[in-house]
Amino acid sequence: MTGTGVLPAQEIRALIETGAIGLAAPLAEGQVQPASLDLRLGDVAYRVRASFLAGTGRTVAERLADFEMHRIDLSGGAVLEKGCVYVVPLMERLALPADIQAVANAKSSTGRLDLLTRAITDGGVEFDRIRPGYDGPLYAEICPRSFSVLVRPGQRLNQIRFRRGQAVLSDAELRALHDAEGLVAGGPAVISGGLGFSVDLKPAEGDLVGYRAKPHSGVIDLDRVGGHDAAEFWEEIRTDKGRIILDPGAFYILVSRESVHIPPDYAAEMAPYLAMVGEFRVHYAGFFDPGFGHDAAGGSGSRGVLEVRCHEAPFVLEHGQVVGRLVYERMAARPETLYGAGIASNYQGQGLKLSKHFRMP
Repeated sequence: MTGTGVLPAQEIRALIETGAIGLAAPLAEGQVQPASLDLRLGDVAYRVRASFLAGTGRTVAERLADFEMHRIDLSGGAVLEKGCVYVVPLMERLALPADIQAVANAKSSTGRLDLLTRAITDGGVEFDRIRPGYDGPLYAEICPRSFSVLVRPGQRLNQIRFRRGQAVLSDAELRALHDAEGLVAGGPAVISGGLGFSVDLKPAEGDLVGYRAKPHSGVIDLDRVGGHDAAEFWEEIRTDKGRIILDPGAFYILVSRESVHIPPDYAAEMAPYLAMVGEFRVHYAGFFDPGFGHDAAGGSGSRGVLEVRCHEAPFVLEHGQVVGRLVYERMAARPETLYGAGIASNYQGQGLKLSKHFRMP
């Protein structure tokens, strides 16, 4: 047993071996990441009337009986339609020890498709938060926001991270780590409840600052990596003024001004900076693995891609505006493999980049 903090890959494998993590199908290649486990879709999706939580003392199956509209066999592939809500039982289930809790989040590619994906559990009163000692099934709630998607069993839209105790760094500890390791480059280290980061609307070359999802587009096949023409799904956002106006209801891919670094003994999670900072939300996909942007893992600092959705009113977003924060926490032990070091890490060393499903001109 390792110490307090986020459990590394080797301890996740140990949880699988002891049955604390149950698998309905053999573990897939690359499913265990440095500090998380990818979760796989099962073979059926339930179209439901509305998003829901099970609530104390109730099961997801009981709530499905209340809200199910129809069920869809995913075995041959099926389209989940934009604007609809689905619940999919996952291939993984948990029987956690009493001292281990878990948190789930969308994978990077899922967030970049504006594909809202959240974990729900029996008795759950929060999305993506799984209480210590939880014993029961896992489900993904999926709501495609910008694009309809073709899904199949075994696909991985979200991931789960396990923790023993709490090991979030205080601001003082974060400043000390930055002084020692250099957590951010390209901007000041804004430390307040985590490491703040800002938006880049003055790129060094050209005037391309981001992408906006087109409102009427085709279906994205989640198995087709590089198989979709980006121009059919996205319009380029260009400016030489250092600002853009976000449209209500629109979804944008932007990039942070700063390059960030996650040292090997730490993990991080992206969190909203402040609800009152403006009429927008940043990010669905929030996990940053040990080694992200790390020199020894081929990173040399990696910028964070920002998934931005504007709310009720048009909003002016300015270059250098702080839009989010990274909350760092200690690993319980250094993972056996780092992000980008000999594993399939699609976004190491990234800048402004759409999801892996698109080919660029």
